[in-house]
Amino acid sequence: MATYEFPGYKQKKSEPDYQLKSLIVYTAAEAVEIEASLFVGSVYGKATNSARTLVNTPGNLLTASDLADYAVKLANRYDFDYEILEKEEMERLGMGALLAVNQGSKQPPKLIVLKYQGKEQWENVIALVGKGVTFDTGGYCLKPRDSMIDMKTDMAGAAAVLGAMEAIGELRPEQNVLAVIPATDNMISGEAFKPDDVITSLSGKTIEVRNTDAEGRLILADAVTYAKQCGANYIIDVATLTSGVIVALGTDKTGAMTNNEELFEQLLEASMETGEFIWRLPITEHDRERVRSSKIADLNNSPGREGHAIMGGAFIGEFVEDTPWVHLDIAGTAATKKDGDLGPAGATGVMVRTLTAFVERFE
Repeated sequence: MATYEFPGYKQKKSEPDYQLKSLIVYTAAEAVEIEASLFVGSVYGKATNSARTLVNTPGNLLTASDLADYAVKLANRYDFDYEILEKEEMERLGMGALLAVNQGSKQPPKLIVLKYQGKEQWENVIALVGKGVTFDTGGYCLKPRDSMIDMKTDMAGAAAVLGAMEAIGELRPEQNVLAVIPATDNMISGEAFKPDDVITSLSGKTIEVRNTDAEGRLILADAVTYAKQCGANYIIDVATLTSGVIVALGTDKTGAMTNNEELFEQLLEASMETGEFIWRLPITEHDRERVRSSKIADLNNSPGREGHAIMGGAFIGEFVEDTPWVHLDIAGTAATKKDGDLGPAGATGVMVRTLTAFVERFE
């Protein structure tokens, strides 16, 4: 991870400052144990770097279709079952939330589904759901220029899930894992969705759109519903969801929300092992009431700035319902402006290692 560099697109590329060509380990421990640990560590690092490269790639070069192509290659490499839902299939199924976000785009949406079966029966399924907004203008609730720059990183949740699936493909844990990624951009056109629109989600719940820049929770609503339909027993969603989590926690902490203490504790232990700091935020009944505050629809996608990060999590929770679930808001941790010990400025690949460790150790 420390030696990672994004290749970029300059005609004349400078040589890297250093290249790791070999590694010698001196140990008094059993060689087989050390080799196993080195292998796992290298898998974690390479998968994190894969996620970094996806996030660092510009939006014009990584569309929803490109993201789907990447996932298919991953599936073929590791013998995953996969499904790529096209726009016509989404329309037939009634994925009105994902389709609404995509309305303003010339790029078709994709719902990417990967299945890794590590057990004989498809049961106790862990779903990893990643937000895949390949570029976010904010829609008609248009972001200002400074806020729109770097919105190529708005698919970091999808990248984290794909990175975790790469590591799972290498390590082959005895678990059943389902990856679901709703992929689209959020653009403006004469057909784009608008504030005051009412849309119907895959679950059947109706949503009053109060903010077109609160689009991540809309596409995740259909994604977690589809994950449940595919047999998910546990759901972890990962998303660059809100600027509110940065206001609350800064840029070095991932915000977490949950409806299940036991599931959260297992994820927290994984995050402590990998050194990816997460901090839990509450969801109270009052928060749920605010999300249900629309007078003309079942839900309001943006009931106000107060507790904004919590509102995003509470909204997704309305679609998760009773399924054990953890929501991870990585808006602050998905990228960094400074070089660090584990890599350069840019995408961090955050949560790849935590998700992988969680899956490996899940009980």
